[in-house]
Amino acid sequence: MHSLFSAFLLTLSIFICTKAATAGDSFFITVTDSASGRPVPLVELRTTNQVRYHTDNLGVVTIDDPELLGEEVFFFVESHGYTFPADAFGMVGTRIELTPGGKAELKLTRINIAERIYRVTGGGRFVHSEKAGLEIPPFRRGLRAGVLGCDSVLNAIYKGKLFWIWGDTNRQSYPLGNFHSTGATSEIPWDPEEGIDLHYFENEESFVQPMAKMPGEGPTWLTGLTVLTDKDGKEHLGAMYQKVKGYLELYETGLCEFDDETGTFQKHFAFDAGEERKHLGHPFPYEDEAGKQWIVYADPLPTMKIPASYEAWLDPAQYEPIETKSSFVDSDGIEVIPHRGTITWNDYRKRWVMIFCETKIGTKVSTPSLLGEIWYAESPSPFGPWDRCVKVITHDRYSLYNPKQHPYFAAEGGKVIYFEGTYTTTFSNAPVPTPRYDYNQILYRLDLGDERLREAQSW
Repeated sequence: MHSLFSAFLLTLSIFICTKAATAGDSFFITVTDSASGRPVPLVELRTTNQVRYHTDNLGVVTIDDPELLGEEVFFFVESHGYTFPADAFGMVGTRIELTPGGKAELKLTRINIAERIYRVTGGGRFVHSEKAGLEIPPFRRGLRAGVLGCDSVLNAIYKGKLFWIWGDTNRQSYPLGNFHSTGATSEIPWDPEEGIDLHYFENEESFVQPMAKMPGEGPTWLTGLTVLTDKDGKEHLGAMYQKVKGYLELYETGLCEFDDETGTFQKHFAFDAGEERKHLGHPFPYEDEAGKQWIVYADPLPTMKIPASYEAWLDPAQYEPIETKSSFVDSDGIEVIPHRGTITWNDYRKRWVMIFCETKIGTKVSTPSLLGEIWYAESPSPFGPWDRCVKVITHDRYSLYNPKQHPYFAAEGGKVIYFEGTYTTTFSNAPVPTPRYDYNQILYRLDLGDERLREAQSW
């Protein structure tokens, strides 16, 4: 089975053995992780006059600028959670002779415990690799359904496929895109190292169709995507919708359900104003000591549970609030305030595992990022106590919010887990959005056997 990693090895062999026939006289740079040898996407190479390049999903940059080719060029090298050596003057970067048709490889040291794998959504995911003349499978190429960028992800296994939902979605033809949720499906089981072959729900303009256009002013967001079975054994895909106006003002929430015939979510009812028991966050199945099956909603800490049935989901009288014990601190005893995240059972650790984003909004501390620090925690119960945690991803003035675990992708018996988050300048102090990557989903892998996670694994 060919993975992105094996494709990268093919890329590197092509660089070493020959010049791609379609590459002309361009110069190619690959960036790799010095420990794993894997390609590193989202690495900035910047010249002294601020020309910026960013590695694609295969860690490749193609340089064809006639003012640079044939010259010795210094590149500053930067990447969130990775380091590169500084020279004698403290300049973090390197000089490269950009010989037409030539190539170079740069190796970065990873600080992050989690390893950045690739960008899931948006255009130009393999733009430099394609310029290099490399063979890229069709589903990895170009712009899929016109999606340039999209907000946070939800997904669930529905009728044998993985069903995906994202929030507000950018398009190429106009600054305003889709603000009523975007959807897609992909095959399951699937090796995430292959990349993810997303089949979007599209409209007649070959752009994504609004999946949840509920009545009322403003965008429609979805949360709490849940698959439930009714008394007759039929599967239902439900969610909670949120109507938004002004600046993030939620004025209505309610339940909606996916209609297979229309390919959209249809409204069931709106909750009464002030109702606090709602389907927030990412749900997971749970069996209590008496053997009763529940659906628990967490955001990232559990806040509510319902009996695991479609009928209970439709009946707010059966919703039960949950109190969760938590007091997160890092290895230095400093408080960590959770923002969003997901919980899932992990067979390798025999524990409940949480991946969550820390918030520093409203605190006196704003570095290195307000919503870009991602943490790992585990507990013998999903209801706590949650206290020990280890940072697995860091960002320099950039957000990676609303991280979502993908337990159906877990490998090696749960030893290796995968999750993604929304990489965006929103709520950050980033001076410049990263071209192509901004407002898109980035996938990470985390090896739970890493010794650096011990601080969170002492239960």
